[in-house]
Formats: sequence, structure tokens, C-alpha cells
Amino acid sequence: MSFTSIPILDLDLARHPETKPAFLDQLLHALMEVGFLYLKNVGISDELFGQVIHKGKAFFDIPLEEKLKIEMKNANSFLGYSRLSAEMTAGETDHREQIDLSTEHPVPAAGSPPYRNLVSPNQWPSETHAPGLRAAYAEYMRRMGDMSIYFTSLIAEAIKLPRDAFSKYFDEDQQHKLKIVKYPDMAELGLAGRGHGAPGQGVGPHKDSMLTSYLLQATPHRGLQVQNVRGEWIDCPPIDGTLVVAIGQGMEALTQGVCVATTHRVLSPAAGSGARFSIPFFQGVKLDADFDDLETVGVGKVPDEVRQLRNKVVERTGGRMDDVEFTFRKGAAAKTLGEATLRNRVKSHPDVGERWYPDILKAIREEQAAAKAKLASPTHSSNGRVVPAAVEAH
Repeated sequence: MSFTSIPILDLDLARHPETKPAFLDQLLHALMEVGFLYLKNVGISDELFGQVIHKGKAFFDIPLEEKLKIEMKNANSFLGYSRLSAEMTAGETDHREQIDLSTEHPVPAAGSPPYRNLVSPNQWPSETHAPGLRAAYAEYMRRMGDMSIYFTSLIAEAIKLPRDAFSKYFDEDQQHKLKIVKYPDMAELGLAGRGHGAPGQGVGPHKDSMLTSYLLQATPHRGLQVQNVRGEWIDCPPIDGTLVVAIGQGMEALTQGVCVATTHRVLSPAAGSGARFSIPFFQGVKLDADFDDLETVGVGKVPDEVRQLRNKVVERTGGRMDDVEFTFRKGAAAKTLGEATLRNRVKSHPDVGERWYPDILKAIREEQAAAKAKLASPTHSSNGRVVPAAVEAH
């Protein structure tokens, strides 16, 4: 039987020798069976969480002309402000407005590979219009970066690997990313009362790409849903004092499938319920990592006892759904994680791709057209769906 709810784990249990084994057992279950979990007592103060939520929501009240000064397409880093409905997932428009930020880094050195443009300075809103936002978010990203690397060491221990098994995939000054996201309700989107019986797409079905991500649900709205292996959508409602942790495709690849990356989506809020706000943090990894290393070396051999436990889960649940494109796959178009990440960002933000990476965008569109033609061919037979995936997209 597949999961029907999302487990809640207490990170404080991992900090004490007498309770850590029980925490690791709970974590192993969540990694193999669900790929999602709630995490409480993460070590960040309620005061900082409160500042992040308050200043994040206030950002969207800034005049549009000020937000457009830091629009994403103004830079080749994919950092900055995105207008409502400027991003795509699963081939459809996402109805959300957002700003993408990262831990601060200098401009890449001249002659660096194009994907190094992703590691660049932020486009911050002015202090006049967003007082205190930069300071609050710089501190939050620093704290979250430290916590995410600690949590990744616990994942390693849970699957019986050395706690530093993932360390080689982090730069000394690792870049982590974050979004502040507003999902307008169906009335604000103009989708209420016009024959739209289906819910709006806040974000379409996707899997996160890297190792782990951590979502702060900043309003009480439901909307986040996780798909189990039977194709059922399981609600992941906000729970006070928790972050929602999603396992990424990178973690799945590095653990030879023991840790599962799970498909999820966000539905637009119901008409009259107001906007939903969320703040996802995405743990970064070394963009120079080569796919040959990821596929043949990995973090080391996961013990047979753990792999057998995962095999039993697959047997019991009848396998898993794999209808979302896998980012961590070697191919002619991408030989490193950085190249694959850049392609995915161009796919998700074609307006940025049009301006800064037209050759990559052209290649992606040709591939998509070829795939569409193949699906339309009368000789093509498939039991699944082909869904182009975006990454880092709560």
C-alpha cells in the first residue's frame, strides 16, 4: 500500500545520542516510502521565521515599476523577479509571481562555462521599498544552508553510509537558492466563474532536482499535493512550526534509488481565499560535478541491507510512477550537473533564455517538437506520459 499522509519528524531528536537512533529509523522510512516529510525544531528562531514571512509577503506590495528594475530577464543568472505567469512546468503556465534569490556570490570569472552564470550576485529590491528584506533573507539562507548540510549528513547515516558521504558534492562556499512565491487565488487570476471546473495550476507536477529542499508555507492555505505510486494526490497542508522537506532527484541518483524523489504540485487557492505565499529553500550542490562521477562513483555503495529494504517497499507498493523527466541523466546535451541545471532553467524561463541563451532555447524547442511529433506518430506506443519537468519549483 502506498503512503496516504506525510510523516512528521522532530530534528531535535537527532541532536541527542539516546534519541538519535529512533530519528534515523523514522527518517529511513520517510526516505524510502514517501520522499517527503515535515521537519520541526530545525534550529531557526520563531523571530527569524516571522521576519522572513512578513518581509516576503510585503515584497509583492512594492510598485510594479520597482519590481521590474530587478526582473529576472535583466540578468543571465536566473535570479530576480518573475511576473505573474512567467514560468512553465509540465508544458503549462504556472500562475504565480515570485523572486528568486541565492546565497551571495561574486560575478563569475571571465571565460567560465555558461552555467557558472547561475552563481552570481542577487538582484535585491531597494532598501527604500523593501526595508530589512535583504538582511533577513541573507541570514535565513545562511542558517538554512548550514541546517540543510547537517540534515544531509543525517540522510547518509540513515541509509548506513558515512555521515560525510555527500560532502564531496558541496563547494566550500556552496550556493543555495530560495524563492519567495505568491499564488493569487482563482478570482484574482480571473479563472473563477468562467467554466473552469479544474483547479488552477500554481505549479505543475514536477520533482525537485538537487539533494533536498525545504518549504516554509507562509499562509494557512492548502494547495501543496504529493503523488503516491497509485497516482493519488495527497494533501500536504501547512503545520505550524514545520518545514516541508522534499527529496530531490540528485539524492535519488546518488543513493541508487534508495531515497525517492516524489512528484508534487501546487493548486491555485480557491476564489475568495486570498493569495497563498510560500518560501522554498533549495540546497545547492557543486555544479561542476560530472555525470560520469554521479553515475559510477556516487556516494559509495549503499549497504545491501538497505537496498533490500527499498526493494521490499517497491514490491509492496507495486513500484512507482515515473512520468516526470529525470534531471540527473547523462546525455549529449549535458555532461555536468551545471549544464543540466542551466538547460532546465532555460526551459522553465523561456523569456530569460530568449535574451541570454538563444542557442540553448532553440535546441530545447527542437527537442520538444521532435518528442511531440513522435507521440503523434501512429507507430508510437506508450503506457506513460511525457511531462517536461521544471526544477526547484514550489
